[in-house]
Amino acid sequence: MSKILVIAEHLDGKLNSSTARAVSAAAAVKPEAIDVLVLADNVDAIAADAAKIDGVSRVLTVARAENAHPLAAVLAPQIAKAADGYSHVFVPSTTFGKDVAPRAAALLGVAQLSDVMSVEGTHTFKRPIYAGNAIITVEAEPSHVVVATIRTASWPAAASGANNAPIEALTLDVALPSHTRFVELKQGASDRPDLQSASKVVSGGRGVGSKENFDIIFKFADKIGAAVGASRAAVDAGYVPSDLQVGQTGKIIAPELYMAIGISGAIQHLTGIKDAGTIVAINKDGEAPIFEVADFGLVGDLFKILPELGAALG
Repeated sequence: MSKILVIAEHLDGKLNSSTARAVSAAAAVKPEAIDVLVLADNVDAIAADAAKIDGVSRVLTVARAENAHPLAAVLAPQIAKAADGYSHVFVPSTTFGKDVAPRAAALLGVAQLSDVMSVEGTHTFKRPIYAGNAIITVEAEPSHVVVATIRTASWPAAASGANNAPIEALTLDVALPSHTRFVELKQGASDRPDLQSASKVVSGGRGVGSKENFDIIFKFADKIGAAVGASRAAVDAGYVPSDLQVGQTGKIIAPELYMAIGISGAIQHLTGIKDAGTIVAINKDGEAPIFEVADFGLVGDLFKILPELGAALG
C-alpha cells in the first residue's frame, strides 16, 4: 500500500491553503495513510491547522531555528530524511514547492514529477505540457519514491474542521548546510484577497492603457470583493508589479469567477486561467482570442462598461 507525505506550505505561522489542495491530490491516490510534515521554528499553530484537514492521518513536526524561513537548501535535506518509508512525497506546485521539491528529489536520487493535475493510478499521473495545450500521462517507477509537485489550480482544497489528526514531533538526524542564509523577505502588503486563492479575480491587460488607468481595475475589484491580477503585457508595461501576473510565467489560478479586462488572451495567459469556473471578458476587439474561452463576453470600451457594471452592482 502507498503512504504519502505532504509537505506543508506556510508563512508567518499560518498554513497556506495549497497544503489542503495537495492533500486532495494525495487522497486521490487512495493511500494507506496521508501524513503532513511541518518544518518551522514554531510549529504549534501550523500543525494544529494541518491536523484539522480531512484525510490527514498524522502531522509530523520538526521545530528548528533553521526552519524559520523556507530556504530550499535547508528544508530539502530534512524532507529527504523524513521521506524514508513513504511511497510518495507531494509538495504544492507554488513558488515554495517549485523551489524545494527538485532539491529533495535530487537528494532521494529520483526525477521530480511536475504539476500533477490528475491521478490515474498509484504511479500514473496526468500533467500539462506546451503551456497547457497538451496533457500527457506520466508513469513513475513503482520501485522508487515519487516526488511530485501538485498543480493547486486543478485540485479543490480538502475540507477542514472535522478531523483531529495526532501531532507528533519528529527528530531528524541530518546535517544542514551553512552556505545558504536568509537575508530578508520583501512582499507587498494588501487588504485585498490573495490572488492565488481568491474565489473572484479581476485582471487587467495592455488595453487598460497605463498605470494610472489601472486604478479602474482596482476600484471595480474592491467593489465586488475580488483579487486583482494582470496579464504579462500589463506587467511588462509597468502598470502593476510582477506578483500580480497571471499566466504561464505568473500565477496559475482557478477562481470561481475570472474577469479579463482589456486582455487579448495570449495562450500563455489562458494557461493560467484554464481551470477557472466562469470567465467574463471585456475587450473592444471582438476578434480577441479571450472570447474563445470566455463564458460571457462584452465587446466595447472597458472605461464605459466597468463603471456601468459597478453602478449596476450598487
